[in-house]
Amino acid sequence: MHAVDTNVLVRLFVLDNPTQVAAARQATSSTTIFVPKSVIVELEWVLRRSYSQSRATIVAVLEVLLDAVNFRIEDSAAVMTALEWFRHGMDLADALHLASSAHSEAFLTFDVAMQRRASTIGTMPTVIAP
Repeated sequence: MHAVDTNVLVRLFVLDNPTQVAAARQATSSTTIFVPKSVIVELEWVLRRSYSQSRATIVAVLEVLLDAVNFRIEDSAAVMTALEWFRHGMDLADALHLASSAHSEAFLTFDVAMQRRASTIGTMPTVIAP
């Protein structure tokens, strides 16, 4: 098994550097690929900020990763939950923090927008101010 960095995944989906795209495809096709949750967060950020990709496109990219036979996403259940909340307007990093805290009674934050969005979506745990 090999772990992967964000820049390799970006090449696979953005296709902006033919040499690196070919290398990324070859490196990820012949073994199981581990994708840390932190890489998922960074991938969303890079696609949104550097490549101006839409939320729908980012959702589609992350769904491809989650469905890929040879990719293993760290805590895939939390990532899937976070992706659903992201689809409904929550920031992906916030959603993943929250989904990864499912064993907790509450998630403490001063982020009022996160509190409102989580309340609207009905996330668990509840998001509250300290």
